[in-house]
Amino acid sequence: MSLPACLMVGGKALTLVAASFTLSWLHSVEHTGWFEAWRLTPAGMVMTEARVQGSGAGMDPGPGAKLVGNWWVWVPKLPPIPELILGDSGATISPWTLCTGSTCLKLGQAPGAPIHIKPCAKG
Repeated sequence: MSLPACLMVGGKALTLVAASFTLSWLHSVEHTGWFEAWRLTPAGMVMTEARVQGSGAGMDPGPGAKLVGNWWVWVPKLPPIPELILGDSGATISPWTLCTGSTCLKLGQAPGAPIHIKPCAKG
């Protein structure tokens, strides 16, 4: 059984009661969309899908990407990771948008400490 995700935002812990989440934002240089879908597993967090609306400046579509509408879509072949750390400069053109089902949070809208996303500790 997977654990819910925990966020550390500005020194405060938030628990997301979900075993999966999405993360999206606008690329700060290219001003195009980026989307990632994540699933929490006992081994760590696994990216199950990535989408990008263009290429350039370090955001080229991954191997096997297919153009679906205006998005390049692919399934990254990456091992599980223990934690995501998001910069929180407040200086980018859009915040991070983290969604679980119908609930979405805007993160990184103002300068602050990095945002940590990881499976919650057991118990």
